[in-house]
Amino acid sequence: MSWIKNIPYELALGWRYTRAGRATRRNGFISFISGVSMMGIGLGVAALIIVLSVMNGFQKEVRDRMLGVVSHIEVYAVDAAAVADMPALLKRLKAHPQVLGAAPFVTAQALLARGEDMKGVLVRGIDPALEPEVSDLSIDTQVGVLQRLLPGEFSLVLGRDLANNMGLQSGDPVTLVSPSGQVTPAGVVPRMKQMGVVGTFSSGHYEYDSALALMHVEDAVRMFRLEGPSGVRLKLRDLHQAREVARDLQLDLGPGFFVRDWTQQNKTWFAAVQVEKRMMFIILTLIVAVAAFNLVSTLVMTVTDKRADIAILRTLGASPRSIMGIFVVQGATVGVIGTMSGLLLGLLVAFNIDVIVPALETLFNASFLPRDIYLISRMPSEPLASDIWPVAIISLVLAFVATLYPSWRASQVNPAEALRYE
Repeated sequence: MSWIKNIPYELALGWRYTRAGRATRRNGFISFISGVSMMGIGLGVAALIIVLSVMNGFQKEVRDRMLGVVSHIEVYAVDAAAVADMPALLKRLKAHPQVLGAAPFVTAQALLARGEDMKGVLVRGIDPALEPEVSDLSIDTQVGVLQRLLPGEFSLVLGRDLANNMGLQSGDPVTLVSPSGQVTPAGVVPRMKQMGVVGTFSSGHYEYDSALALMHVEDAVRMFRLEGPSGVRLKLRDLHQAREVARDLQLDLGPGFFVRDWTQQNKTWFAAVQVEKRMMFIILTLIVAVAAFNLVSTLVMTVTDKRADIAILRTLGASPRSIMGIFVVQGATVGVIGTMSGLLLGLLVAFNIDVIVPALETLFNASFLPRDIYLISRMPSEPLASDIWPVAIISLVLAFVATLYPSWRASQVNPAEALRYE
């Protein structure tokens, strides 16, 4: 046990004071306050990690469902001549190392009518053979429904909510009304086309399930009297590289094309999520700060109780810096133990939230995420190192800062004054 002799006495005394030293009523109260501070720091850190992990999980779930319908990158042609040679364009785009798949598309606004019931819809013309390369649509209880979109048949695949709202089923006829009509002596008359519903899809995102209609790209070109597809949809190996890839493609394709990535298509939503996450981080950090600064009262009481010990150490030759170090060690020990316990608790809950939440729902006979209200029915969680490390560092820094003033006061204790009444 000779290694104990090599431990600096500042560390040894700081650790001893953390454990409250001899068993007196005052020391027991100081130990209780120290434990409360430690628990407060731990719970604050755990709350931060759990909340940020759940927010990351929600963002990932919504993003993945959104990208099941919205492509990673969309390349729009400024004029029809730019997409005249579609096979060559697709080959050129797939040459990029990040591009996994490419498919032509047409996008247009229209009205869907059934009797007197009319709905505004976003019509997307797709190539059923190439669409699986760029889309992850989950087809609702039907297999190969996209393959039912045959050129010249003028058939539609509707979002599940859109079909339900209009009371449509597979095989029902429906009228598609194009706002860009044809000029007649009586004025501009909208073009209308009788079409058949051949299936439905479900993306899990209400915005698309309630307003998106799919049809064959060739039928869409004829219906909206276009000269060719609107552009090309792309799927990437890494969706987080979308901005860089879009920038590269824009430089490569030139002014004849406009390239837009998925972050631009949903810029407002993602910006709102980031602001919300940032504000939650700040609010919960204040909880950690309150717990950390409880160390001030703990150390002040410890300094008051240990004035005689401090005076004796000073008469034995201890410097003010050494005295300050003792109480910094005490406060830092509370901060480190509290932070580490908070990290363990937070990560334990974050990684097992899919088990904990169902257990709580069963226990309280409640549903935290009703299926008929929220997009997802389970509590998602995705702990990220980019969130966890800042939480741990901020907690440790706050705990250290909270020790400075009481430790400095301890170093200023006058030995003669402290020993006068002892």
